[in-house]
Amino acid sequence: MTDKPILFSGEMVRALLDGRKTQTRRVLKPQIGDLDQVGYFPDGEPIVMDSEGGHQSPISGVKYAVGDRLWVREAWKVGPAYDDLPPRDLSGEECLKYMADGAEQKWGWEHSQVYGRNRPSMFMPRWASRLTLTVTDVRVQRLQDISESDAEAEGIEPYSGIDPCCTGYLNYQTQSEDGWWLPPVKSFRTLWDSLNAKRGYGWAENPWVVAYTFTVERINIDAHSPRPTD
Repeated sequence: MTDKPILFSGEMVRALLDGRKTQTRRVLKPQIGDLDQVGYFPDGEPIVMDSEGGHQSPISGVKYAVGDRLWVREAWKVGPAYDDLPPRDLSGEECLKYMADGAEQKWGWEHSQVYGRNRPSMFMPRWASRLTLTVTDVRVQRLQDISESDAEAEGIEPYSGIDPCCTGYLNYQTQSEDGWWLPPVKSFRTLWDSLNAKRGYGWAENPWVVAYTFTVERINIDAHSPRPTD
């Protein structure tokens, strides 16, 4: 059980904040063979077995394990006076704004703030994170094996439009209302392809993915209660 960072887009950060997202799928790198079979050790660690069910070995590329705590990295910014400073040179007491929803962390300051340049999620320091995830399940599977309930747990956005009787989920690949009432898996497919198709891991390629399930707490990981000791 370790503490590790994890990156999310602004859209998925909002899903975490809304309580809609308790799963994330990440492309398995390197991919395993088409004829390989996936199994699990008693502790839940995924393993790959050859096509005859003989040789077994842990799967390379599974970044997180059950019990790991993940601190979410998201797009952010601090005051313009610090725009030339890299994150490592910040004190950890600067007021900051989260780009996903515009929320601010002022550390007790009451006066209004002016903020500088946008900073990518990959450069968010640990002290600035506001969301902590605890991994509860890890599965290795084909992308298209996702269930309707798992697609909902990925945080897809519900959509009803002007007719509450026509409810469904957002089509992430269109800007018009035409075709927005999608069932969960089809909605997730459009979300996945909007993020991964250009990288060669689209829905049609049906890549191997790692499906992580987690709990979400709106708290910095270092303000979290200590891990239990044996």
